[in-house]
Amino acid sequence: MESKVSNGSGPQDERITNLLVFGFLQNCSNYNLHEELELLGHELPVPAYLKEDHDNELQTDGNRCSYFLDGGVRDSESQEEIIQDIARQLAQIGDRMDHSIHPGLVNNLAMQFMNVNLSEEDRRKHLAAVLEQAMQTYPKDTEKEKTMLMLAMLLAKKVADHTPSLLCDVFHTIMNFISQNLLTYVRNLVRNEMD
Repeated sequence: MESKVSNGSGPQDERITNLLVFGFLQNCSNYNLHEELELLGHELPVPAYLKEDHDNELQTDGNRCSYFLDGGVRDSESQEEIIQDIARQLAQIGDRMDHSIHPGLVNNLAMQFMNVNLSEEDRRKHLAAVLEQAMQTYPKDTEKEKTMLMLAMLLAKKVADHTPSLLCDVFHTIMNFISQNLLTYVRNLVRNEMD
């Protein structure tokens, strides 16, 4: 899978965003995307999820299992787990927000993603327009970036639920959207949790 992020974000930022979005989709309730998520997980350039059979595996020295990323070792208690925890929390919030997104917005966005003639930029523009419409239903005093992140990931889930074959395309577009519009917020979210 080639990276389509073009805003200067590095591999670390892409890895964080992969983990966050994939973890969100994986933790949302009532999804019918088990098979598609498994395929997507194997396609990602970095381990986008901690395999359940390794989550609490202890090594002979008593430490938790480590994972190799980008040539270095990262303890499973570190950033990956923190990002997974954030994804789980956001998925719980997303489950509560799920009904607030009008089905017409999801249908419209799914139709746009089915149009093979649209460029990635056009898809991102359609996503931004739908997000703007969905944002209208939330109070102005809510944290804009958090609401936008939640709604973007929730729209990805709902479009993929609508048409499971679109999961990879939606995932890449959401990744690009977050990288171009919400990367600083995501970095700060992870950094604040690590402190």
